[in-house]
Amino acid sequence: MSILEIRDAYRTHGAGEAAVHALRGVTLGVRPGELVAVMGPSGSGKSTLLNLAGGLDRPTRGEVYVENQQLHKLSKRQLAALRRRSIGYVFQDLNLLPSLTAAENVALPLELDGVGVRQARRLAVTALDEVGLAELGPRFPDEMSGGQQQRVAIARALVGERRLVLADEPTGALDSQTGEAVLRLLRTRVNTGAAGVLVTHEARHAAWADRVVFLRDGVIVDTSGPLAAADQLLGRA
Repeated sequence: MSILEIRDAYRTHGAGEAAVHALRGVTLGVRPGELVAVMGPSGSGKSTLLNLAGGLDRPTRGEVYVENQQLHKLSKRQLAALRRRSIGYVFQDLNLLPSLTAAENVALPLELDGVGVRQARRLAVTALDEVGLAELGPRFPDEMSGGQQQRVAIARALVGERRLVLADEPTGALDSQTGEAVLRLLRTRVNTGAAGVLVTHEARHAAWADRVVFLRDGVIVDTSGPLAAADQLLGRA
């Protein structure tokens, strides 16, 4: 059974001659333990697809389910709770709160969901350690490099028991070695039973996925198996 199920989804912005058809009849399921890479040219609908999957936007037509819950039937409060508990999202623009430290940014979704402050901070430090930033927990975003901020955002997406991880170009601000470490971390989380969707322009990043979906003009035009054996990449030192 899929953790994420998108059924015949359309997303249109605007109306009439000015209408932009960002997605046109997209159907996609992602199972536990599966990482799906989404590729395509700019404007093909990749980020729109992630926004629908994460409940940040609603389809004009069609249905989106996360853990068997139909997103458009949830209230705003229920949807926010689902995102905090079940969905980890790595945004292109990071969305870190400048007034919070790295550890506080990572712990925030846990605290909002009722986890005690001490436990939330402990889990946050563990998540920062997994991305190689345990020592930067007390720093504020403007005291960190772009790559460090990106890793904080990834730690926030992976903290706790997230069942669906959505990543929009998560290695964009990272050097190749750190980017590969982040992809390894994403792959490891998926291997423990989460479902993952990775938007990327890089074939070498898509090679970490079990399946690659190609979008063009809002339509899935091809689906393939992995571009390379993920276990070979995982075995690299």
